[in-house]
Amino acid sequence: MIDLNEKYIINKQQKPVAVQLDIKTFRKIEEVLEDYALGKYMEETDSDEKFTLEEAQKFYKKLPKS
Repeated sequence: MIDLNEKYIINKQQKPVAVQLDIKTFRKIEEVLEDYALGKYMEETDSDEKFTLEEAQKFYKKLPKS
Protein backbone atom coordinates (compact mmCIF):
# COMPACT_ATOMS: atom_id res chain seq x y z
CA MET A 1 0.00 0.00 0.00
CA ILE A 2 1.20 3.51 -0.79
CA ASP A 3 1.89 5.83 2.14
CA LEU A 4 -0.12 8.83 0.98
CA ASN A 5 1.10 11.47 3.45
CA GLU A 6 -2.08 13.37 2.68
CA LYS A 7 -2.87 16.81 4.06
CA TYR A 8 -6.48 17.80 4.62
CA ILE A 9 -7.76 21.25 3.74
CA ILE A 10 -10.66 22.33 5.92
CA ASN A 11 -13.24 25.12 5.72
CA LYS A 12 -14.23 27.63 8.41
CA GLN A 13 -16.48 25.03 10.02
CA GLN A 14 -13.49 22.67 10.33
CA LYS A 15 -15.00 20.29 7.74
CA PRO A 16 -12.56 18.66 5.29
CA VAL A 17 -13.09 19.98 1.75
CA ALA A 18 -9.98 18.79 -0.08
CA VAL A 19 -6.88 16.62 0.17
CA GLN A 20 -3.36 17.62 -0.83
CA LEU A 21 -0.83 15.02 -2.03
CA ASP A 22 2.78 15.39 -3.06
CA ILE A 23 3.29 15.19 -6.82
CA LYS A 24 5.17 11.88 -6.69
CA THR A 25 2.23 10.20 -4.91
CA PHE A 26 -0.27 11.80 -7.29
CA ARG A 27 1.66 10.56 -10.34
CA LYS A 28 1.78 7.02 -8.90
CA ILE A 29 -1.99 7.02 -8.28
CA GLU A 30 -2.54 8.40 -11.78
CA GLU A 31 -0.38 5.63 -13.28
CA VAL A 32 -2.22 2.90 -11.36
CA LEU A 33 -5.61 4.25 -12.48
CA GLU A 34 -4.51 4.48 -16.12
CA ASP A 35 -3.13 0.93 -16.05
CA TYR A 36 -6.35 -0.36 -14.50
CA ALA A 37 -8.51 1.45 -17.07
CA LEU A 38 -6.41 0.14 -19.95
CA GLY A 39 -6.68 -3.40 -18.60
CA LYS A 40 -10.48 -3.10 -18.31
CA TYR A 41 -10.70 -1.72 -21.86
CA MET A 42 -8.57 -4.59 -23.16
CA GLU A 43 -10.86 -7.10 -21.41
CA GLU A 44 -13.98 -5.46 -22.87
CA THR A 45 -12.62 -5.43 -26.43
CA ASP A 46 -11.06 -8.89 -26.33
CA SER A 47 -13.85 -10.37 -28.44
CA ASP A 48 -13.76 -7.58 -31.06
CA GLU A 49 -12.74 -8.37 -34.61
CA LYS A 50 -8.98 -8.30 -35.07
CA PHE A 51 -7.02 -7.30 -38.17
CA THR A 52 -4.25 -9.35 -39.68
CA LEU A 53 -1.01 -7.44 -40.23
CA GLU A 54 -1.86 -6.98 -43.90
CA GLU A 55 -5.39 -5.74 -43.12
CA ALA A 56 -4.05 -3.29 -40.56
CA GLN A 57 -1.48 -1.93 -43.00
CA LYS A 58 -4.14 -1.44 -45.71
CA PHE A 59 -6.44 0.27 -43.21
CA TYR A 60 -3.65 2.55 -41.99
CA LYS A 61 -2.77 3.60 -45.54
CA LYS A 62 -6.40 4.67 -46.13
CA LEU A 63 -6.45 7.00 -43.12
CA PRO A 64 -6.30 10.72 -43.93
CA LYS A 65 -2.85 12.23 -43.47
CA SER A 66 -2.60 15.29 -41.24
